[in-house]
Amino acid sequence: MKKYIKKISSIILSSICILSAALSFANEVTYPIEKAPKKINDVVALQHGAKLFVNYCLNCHSASSMRYNRLKDIGISDEQIKNNLLFSAEKIGETMQVAMNYKDAKQWFGATPPDLSVISRSRGTDWLYTYMRSFYLDSSRATGWNNALFHNVGMPHALWELQGTRNAKEVEEVDPHNHENKVKTIVGFEQVTPGLLKPQEYDEAVADLVAFLDWMGEPAQNQRKKMGLWILLYLGIFTILAYLLNANYWKDIK
Repeated sequence: MKKYIKKISSIILSSICILSAALSFANEVTYPIEKAPKKINDVVALQHGAKLFVNYCLNCHSASSMRYNRLKDIGISDEQIKNNLLFSAEKIGETMQVAMNYKDAKQWFGATPPDLSVISRSRGTDWLYTYMRSFYLDSSRATGWNNALFHNVGMPHALWELQGTRNAKEVEEVDPHNHENKVKTIVGFEQVTPGLLKPQEYDEAVADLVAFLDWMGEPAQNQRKKMGLWILLYLGIFTILAYLLNANYWKDIK
């Protein structure tokens, strides 16, 4: 009995520690996360997102769970894949692997760039959408960039040519954890040099890229959702028939 109580107490204590750590981490995230546009059913947006991913993300990040020929599911033909998207492989049946050496990447960025196959399921589309729109110039960083959502991130701004360069607008506020100290909070950005895209166009491009990352995390999700509706409809009809059959069977016995 004592061993059982100790085991229960240990589980409760571990749960409290994990919850406290999670709450502590949540409190550190002060930059607001914005809602990502829903484009998972927009084929044109997914195709544009695939183009952005291959041209800007696949230089450092791999997607080892995604094969190039799976892009046919979003309307990209084998010929289009070979001519426009097949940069780091020879056959369309190969996975999206980065050509950069992982050891070199760790030395350059301080950490190995993560595989992006299921990054949307790990981080969420809203987080990714906000993250890719929160880079700013920071001369104190080795890459020259920082991020308002992911402070001191090792990743440079891969889409800076599209967005342009920006400085962060900061205000000093009282530290909620220590009222005697003041902390700097980013409240916005100031455009320094223009990008190839206007701000609204850049936001749309990021939304397309995030939609592709969301699709890549589960390419069959649209088919699964459609099939799920039919299954629910079938179960609903079957439930009604089963109820009527049951009522008809027991009416004479009652």
